[in-house]
Amino acid sequence: MGTIDTVIFDLGGVLSLSGRAIDVARRFPSHPPEVVMSVLMGDYATDHDHPWHQLERGEISMTEYREAVAPLIAAAGLVAAEPPPEFKNRTGVNFAFVRSEPMFALVDDLRAKGLRVGVLTNNVRELRSRWWDLVDFPSLFDDIVDSHEVGLRKPNAAIYHLALERLGAAAERTAFLDDMVVNVNAARAVGMHGVLVEDDQSGAIATVRDLAGV
Repeated sequence: MGTIDTVIFDLGGVLSLSGRAIDVARRFPSHPPEVVMSVLMGDYATDHDHPWHQLERGEISMTEYREAVAPLIAAAGLVAAEPPPEFKNRTGVNFAFVRSEPMFALVDDLRAKGLRVGVLTNNVRELRSRWWDLVDFPSLFDDIVDSHEVGLRKPNAAIYHLALERLGAAAERTAFLDDMVVNVNAARAVGMHGVLVEDDQSGAIATVRDLAGV
């Protein structure tokens, strides 16, 4: 019997190889990514009233976010690159979601073993259509907590407790995978097995397989 009976996955950088927070910085390739992220997303390790935080909590639209952040971009002197043609008619973040086949293979194996699987993502209403078709999410996962739908975002402890409650899971029997150190640490702080997913996802996948006994 494994150490865990529930696994919760982040989306960008975990179930999807793209869609990571740092991907936002690609709009401004001439500037240091950490500077761009600070301007566009605020302090990601906190949950405050930066426009990006409001966007991920579903409090404002993507259009409202763009209007709110425009003065911040100008004040910081950030100059955006011309978006590729396939993104010219899109609003917001210019990337497409690409599913991680090894991670979805892990999901399949966990389900076959009888474990509960869920999704916990900081996301944006306008981006739902760009990742929802990666797989049949409602059939594959027992529950999906999307920040803009619940008015909470990682690393706020409340969203982790909500995800556990909706899955009927105990923190100490749950693994949580995320590509952001701050989100992994927040999961550990509420008693979960936080697993950091790096660019090479194999280490994180091996850790979860070991915890789950699959």
